[in-house]
Amino acid sequence: MKTDLKYNHIAPQLLETLPQGAFLSVKAGDRINTMTIGWGSIGFIWNKPIIMVAVRPSRYTYDLIEQSLDFTVSVSSDQSFKDALALAGTKSGRDMDKFAAANITAEPGKTVDSPVVNSCGLIIEGKIVFKQAMNPEYLDASIQGKYYPDGDYHTLYFGEITAFYHNK
Repeated sequence: MKTDLKYNHIAPQLLETLPQGAFLSVKAGDRINTMTIGWGSIGFIWNKPIIMVAVRPSRYTYDLIEQSLDFTVSVSSDQSFKDALALAGTKSGRDMDKFAAANITAEPGKTVDSPVVNSCGLIIEGKIVFKQAMNPEYLDASIQGKYYPDGDYHTLYFGEITAFYHNK
């Protein structure tokens, strides 16, 4: 069952749950992949509801999202996806079909080409409206040293929220 939501009503739940892990899924051509994210933000920019996700260029998902117009974030509200999140966060889509390996099912998004994780819970679909590679020159030294010792800086993807719903 899919229940539509207003992004600003559910944002606190998302921000509380995101650090525990969510699936970022992307489709480019006939290739799909999902990865675990624990960082992101949600807000209102350019007169639009926006979700921002961060992807390192070293990740396989980066190759796909660079060729895509959209992405999805699937957030589980319980522990039933814990093992799948662990696999999606430690294995590469270059080497395997993570949906099959994690025993999760990709289902079509409502408004985007990228898939969502079936029966996961909270779903956010985003159309990419802006992306920006991080410039280390502008990054606080304490953050740089802690999170980027190898210089693998994120690219930030800002997606206009085109759908926000539960699919459980």
